[in-house]
Amino acid sequence: MGVSNQEKTHTRGEGIHLMAKPAGPVCNLDCTYCFYLEKEHLYPKNNRFLMSDEVLRTYIEQNIEREASPEVVFTWQGGEPMLRGLDFYQRAFAYQQALAGGKTIRNALQTNGTLLDEAWCEFLAKAGFTVGISLDGPKEIHDADRVDKQGRPTFDAVMRGIELLKKYQIEFNVLVTVTNNVAQHPKQVYQFLKHQNITHVQFNPVVERMPNHQEQTIGLTFAQPGKVSLSKQAVQVTPHSVAPAAYGEFLNAIFDEWVRNDVGKVFVMNFEWALASFMRLPSTVCLFAENCGKALILEHNGDVYSCDHFMYPEYLLGNLQDNSVTEMANSSQQIAFGNAKSKDLPNFCKQCEYLFACHGECPKNRFSQTPDGEANLNYLCPSYKTYFKHIAQYMNAIAKLISHGQPAALIMDAFNGPLMVKLADRP
Repeated sequence: MGVSNQEKTHTRGEGIHLMAKPAGPVCNLDCTYCFYLEKEHLYPKNNRFLMSDEVLRTYIEQNIEREASPEVVFTWQGGEPMLRGLDFYQRAFAYQQALAGGKTIRNALQTNGTLLDEAWCEFLAKAGFTVGISLDGPKEIHDADRVDKQGRPTFDAVMRGIELLKKYQIEFNVLVTVTNNVAQHPKQVYQFLKHQNITHVQFNPVVERMPNHQEQTIGLTFAQPGKVSLSKQAVQVTPHSVAPAAYGEFLNAIFDEWVRNDVGKVFVMNFEWALASFMRLPSTVCLFAENCGKALILEHNGDVYSCDHFMYPEYLLGNLQDNSVTEMANSSQQIAFGNAKSKDLPNFCKQCEYLFACHGECPKNRFSQTPDGEANLNYLCPSYKTYFKHIAQYMNAIAKLISHGQPAALIMDAFNGPLMVKLADRP
């Protein structure tokens, strides 16, 4: 779940990214914290959750046609997108090549990794796919939550998949889902990933609310996000949700290892996003952008939704076979959705010294209250304040190094004594 590609990076051109779910919410695993599996309850019981070739071709045509830049990115997620079958992606790749019109096509696939085999990897390598793998750390940590439909552990199957990716030299990254349990083991998780020679990582916190009575009656075990507006409704999070301050402590512990030993060798997307903010660059991820609404979701049947976390009837924008993604992204409904992120920000956030780096994070998580009782504070605010405060001096130093043409990795030398760097004269 989630693309490291999770948290939804905007494409160039219009800045709109449309992520496809060709098998809908269907998955071969039954991870305890997954909010997306139960989306099946929102569709008719006989739904097969298979994207048709008609929807597939429309998606590819529109994605290529609307992209003004010479590179077009396609992102495939789930559920488990590999359940749609290898032949589906072979057809998708053939369509892309036929319709590319001289543009470069990039594909990113987010998978749990358990279904990877020689045939899949041969195709993924040939087609130049980048693969995101969900892996929550060493065996005992990963298997605590990531199990199959029979409750069996999946770590060994995931590691077999990773070895195949390495064998076929397929570029891949790892998505670690930070539950309350994972958050207790930051160094163990990070050292394990390094030991596996995994060099591209993203950490994604679990924050899910308990459902109300109405949601429980339709079979939901997680609450639907509240409307993107001010609310003082009291909420309770699920047991797997990371504690409000624990996620920041988790990131800080890993950052301390990374900044001393691994800058330029291990690429942690969370740190890359923060560095961009400290360099005062526009956010490339919706999570920390001032406004959102540019990362749309395409379901298996062509339905387009405002966001991966808001895939409920009230956030349905239309169907790709009836409207273009550009029309839906620029609709008054979606513009209002995106602008609500900054519009509904509490004054407590507007006065925060780290507003430039956080922007209130994802509206899905804004169900806490500020110290003075104002609504719409992000549940993870304590984590982000702790995190940004902890990394600020290092990020400012790295930003200065980069601005003067020096490698970021020089920051590691500063831990061995005063760092003397001859800075080039700026024009």
